[in-house]
Amino acid sequence: MAKEAKTNAMRFLEKNKIEYTEKAYECDEFIDGVHVAEKLGQPLDETFKTLVAVGKTKAYYCFLIPVDKELDLKKAAKSVGEKSVELLHVRDLTAVTGYVRGGCTPIGMKKQFPTVIHSAAEELPEFYISGGRIGLQIHLSPKALADAIRGKFCDIIAE
Repeated sequence: MAKEAKTNAMRFLEKNKIEYTEKAYECDEFIDGVHVAEKLGQPLDETFKTLVAVGKTKAYYCFLIPVDKELDLKKAAKSVGEKSVELLHVRDLTAVTGYVRGGCTPIGMKKQFPTVIHSAAEELPEFYISGGRIGLQIHLSPKALADAIRGKFCDIIAE
């Protein structure tokens, strides 16, 4: 069988010498992160989804949170110095990021947006994020990711 094609995310990680492992799964269309984690036997609190939001200033931001949690828009806005943020509409996702829903990752986008990773990840040695396409997860160090993309850790989930 032919080797899987590298995604922009994988190329970015290799270029920046960041260790990662990939985990592929069968999937033809979007399934939510909870189902992906369950399908792969990954802990929900170590599997993060990437949400893209737009601020009042029209700037874009990425927020990484555990797949079974909800983003607190007020905390998210505060973490990036905005008055408010709202999630990007799914129809605009590919145009803004270059990724599709279910394959969006904070690395290898058309442009690197300011990224906030929920603070719980800071304590994890490794976590799972999308690998840049539906059917692919990447397992890597949250701190290495944050360093490479100049991301930061903040409490951004709803209680």
